[in-house]
Amino acid sequence: MNPKRKQRLLLILAMIAAVFVAVALAMYSLSQSINLFKTPTQIANGEAEPGQTIRAGGLVVEGSVQRDSVGLGVRFNVTDGQSEVTIFYDGILPDLFREGQGIVALGSVDQSGLFTASQVLAKHDENYMPPEVMQALEEANARQSEASPEANQSPASPEVAD
Repeated sequence: MNPKRKQRLLLILAMIAAVFVAVALAMYSLSQSINLFKTPTQIANGEAEPGQTIRAGGLVVEGSVQRDSVGLGVRFNVTDGQSEVTIFYDGILPDLFREGQGIVALGSVDQSGLFTASQVLAKHDENYMPPEVMQALEEANARQSEASPEANQSPASPEVAD
């Protein structure tokens, strides 16, 4: 093989290897920064690996908010209509946080199933609910209606005569 051709071939192979390494590093970096959304049912079923950073969302259960007597810690339950997950957050909650409201929390689940949040986000007005929470609630309602179809049937409305 001609020395110039050999040199060009080695240069092309080195460039291909450099592109491959750059793509591999970019994919690894992106996979580490992805925060998957999980519903309370998915967390309760063990679909969230302990220690993995995820986003969890749902409605804050009425009467479940418990504040620590010392510090900023707060513990509350979140539901999607089927399951509940306990969330612990040590920090200042958003001003719009309240029971019965949709929230999204960023954090991780420990071995005991407690979700420890590093950030809690609340909806910003009466009409908005995070899309992931809305979809999870709709899916939970659909599963409940499939499980008990007679609960969703409404009595026939009487016909109005002219």
